[in-house]
Amino acid sequence: MDGHDVKRAASQASDHPALEAAARVGYATSGMLHLLIGWITLQIAFGGGGKNADQSGALSSLAGNGAGRAALWIGVVGFFGLALWQVADAIVGHPGDDTDAWGGRAKAGGKAVVYLALAWSAFGFARGKESSSRKQSVDFTASLLDKPGGRVLVIIIGIAVIAVGAYHVYKGAKKKFLEDLVDHPGTWVTRAGQVGYIAKGAALVIVGFLFAAAGFHKKAKEASGLDGALKSLRDEAFGTTLLVIMAIGFAAFGVYSFARAKHAKV
Repeated sequence: MDGHDVKRAASQASDHPALEAAARVGYATSGMLHLLIGWITLQIAFGGGGKNADQSGALSSLAGNGAGRAALWIGVVGFFGLALWQVADAIVGHPGDDTDAWGGRAKAGGKAVVYLALAWSAFGFARGKESSSRKQSVDFTASLLDKPGGRVLVIIIGIAVIAVGAYHVYKGAKKKFLEDLVDHPGTWVTRAGQVGYIAKGAALVIVGFLFAAAGFHKKAKEASGLDGALKSLRDEAFGTTLLVIMAIGFAAFGVYSFARAKHAKV
């Protein structure tokens, strides 16, 4: 099978109705997780909540009952479908010049890794094996810091996360997310997308700064992920207000994700 055969097979796979349906389920599952993260963040804002304010906390909340665990199994299929769709997109590429094509492929490849990680995490929680995203982040950082040039690599990762967060803010402010949809989802969904992308971007910027700080100080525990980023706001001036705003933002992104499940280009 040569390169053209691989591209043709990937193109056919990306257009298969079953894969499209799974991808839409994945977007809906993402919406549910962001609503839960928003709820956990709101609890943290007022001094409550024992769950991590990240994806592991949201997955843990679902794993606590039978209906939630069933939703997790559905989420595994959805996230895996999204990952496969992104892999196919990375292979096929995008129409246009070479720069846009390779940029689109790299972006799709990165998203595929993220969705595979989400599918694996959901699979673990569905089987009753819980894990902490915060601990995984700290352990990963510690393993890097122990290697030659590890500090520089951790700082580079932090800068990359900051860049991704800044792009999310830009994407929300300029409504660039509408380009991911086949039609206009309506004014309220558009507003939710704007608020959601900006809030998520701001959170990622803080996560990136924590990673960079971990590299500068050579302290892995500072790379505490989204949970650490949000909980770091709690002790700041107007911390409660900031966390409430972030909670609303995550919930808004959840609403947009549900709409994306219907309107997304898949």
